[in-house]
Amino acid sequence: MAAGAYISPFHFARQFTRGTGESPVALRRRVLLERAAWELSSGGSVTEVAFAAGYDSVEGFSRAFSKAYGHPPSATTEDRRRRWLVAANGIHFHPPMSLWVARTPKGRSDMDPTTLLLHHDVDDTRELLAAAGALTDEQYRRVRIPNFTVESFQSKEESIAAVLAHLIETKEMWLASIDGADMPGERGDDLSGLVKRHERVAARWLDTVREIDLRGGWGDTLIDALCDPPESFVIGSVIAHVLGYSAHRRYLVRHWIRTELPSTADELGDGDPIAWLQRRG
Repeated sequence: MAAGAYISPFHFARQFTRGTGESPVALRRRVLLERAAWELSSGGSVTEVAFAAGYDSVEGFSRAFSKAYGHPPSATTEDRRRRWLVAANGIHFHPPMSLWVARTPKGRSDMDPTTLLLHHDVDDTRELLAAAGALTDEQYRRVRIPNFTVESFQSKEESIAAVLAHLIETKEMWLASIDGADMPGERGDDLSGLVKRHERVAARWLDTVREIDLRGGWGDTLIDALCDPPESFVIGSVIAHVLGYSAHRRYLVRHWIRTELPSTADELGDGDPIAWLQRRG
């Protein structure tokens, strides 16, 4: 690392420690312990995890782990959700092989608009899924804009079925990144399946964003090492990304459903958050 920075190991260590509040060796050891805690909670054996963390013996690993976490490696269970150790720099392990850079907030801003948009998005998607139930299968799957894509890196969204599926898949994929879980596989666009998936992902989505807000984590950065090259994402921008594209998809689906079922125009409305909030009383 020092060679890559074109300075001596001595000066590299000094500059690194000054900038992060932690020596290179200490930071690496702590992050590897955080990774070890995740591996243990996922079913890894103490012996394998110990050697993967760079320890020469299980005994040495157990002593270091117990000192850091207050319990032996064998007592690490899946329900221990927070595996981060105290760190002045906010740099932590993020599964499966990434880093999370947490920024200490200088003060919370008013989150009311964000909260309104989040809940409106979830409720509006629910209404659109219900309205789509009145369509015939041909109307639901009809190609309306050939080769149309909403996001350049996503598959085509030519029909009501495809757009509704992407509305839900987007949240599933970003939640997997934030949680460090496996990416969801192909789920299809069957309407009854989409309704069930939406109810599951909506609750997790709102809970996740609420937790981010409570700890002031809007400025946290997720460094995704699975990308080639690795990419970093500011959590606040991820939420904005999801809400922005979700609004586009919802207005598109709303227009197509109202075109097929003019009688639903008044009931579906324009998708205005103001009108939605007024209806909620």
